[in-house]
Amino acid sequence: METSGGKSVSSKHTKASHQRGLVKLSAKNEKLIDIRHEQIIEGACRLFFKKGFHPTTIREIAQECGMSMGKLYHYISSKDDVLFLVNKYIAMKWYENIERSGVEKIKDPLKLLEIALRRTIEFITKNKKLLLFVYTESKYMEKRYLHEVLSLDDKLIVGFWRQVLEKAYEKKKIKTDKDFSANLIAFLSVFLALRGWNLKKRSNKKNIDFLMDFILRGLGIVG
Repeated sequence: METSGGKSVSSKHTKASHQRGLVKLSAKNEKLIDIRHEQIIEGACRLFFKKGFHPTTIREIAQECGMSMGKLYHYISSKDDVLFLVNKYIAMKWYENIERSGVEKIKDPLKLLEIALRRTIEFITKNKKLLLFVYTESKYMEKRYLHEVLSLDDKLIVGFWRQVLEKAYEKKKIKTDKDFSANLIAFLSVFLALRGWNLKKRSNKKNIDFLMDFILRGLGIVG
């Protein structure tokens, strides 16, 4: 899938932080680095969800991951690295989820928009605990990390919606600001994760259907 800038973006893009020198590590095996980073992220998140980011120590993360401190430091240099990797991880998993929906084979841009939107909302709802953690703790990231995460969000997530909307609007003959609309989709997609606590009396499917209809009508795609 290409972004609006015409460059292909795959889930590998989100795994290359160590190649750009943002995460300091001594390990060299690229495949093993990706495996260990995911292992560290999953172990660390179990602790973060229980204790919070700040009370959790690097030693506890190492123990939770089944690693010695020395081994852990082959793949990260600080707890800030872990927070950065968690942000990258959720973007990677979202994109992999979109890829698995077979969007590359969908020719109808309106159908593509509908399927991608539903898969996105379902993914975010399913991973709401992780998403809430990212939203709550991202403000504590170092500026260099935050800049990279925001850049990835624009290129990968908002960029994906820009491209999808461009094709959908061409078919529907709609003239509107697709950049604003793409950012709006990215924001509204996380609504149920952020506000779902106040909508528990409604079924999850009903909430998703309503949100999808709301977004598609607002974009001028239906109605």
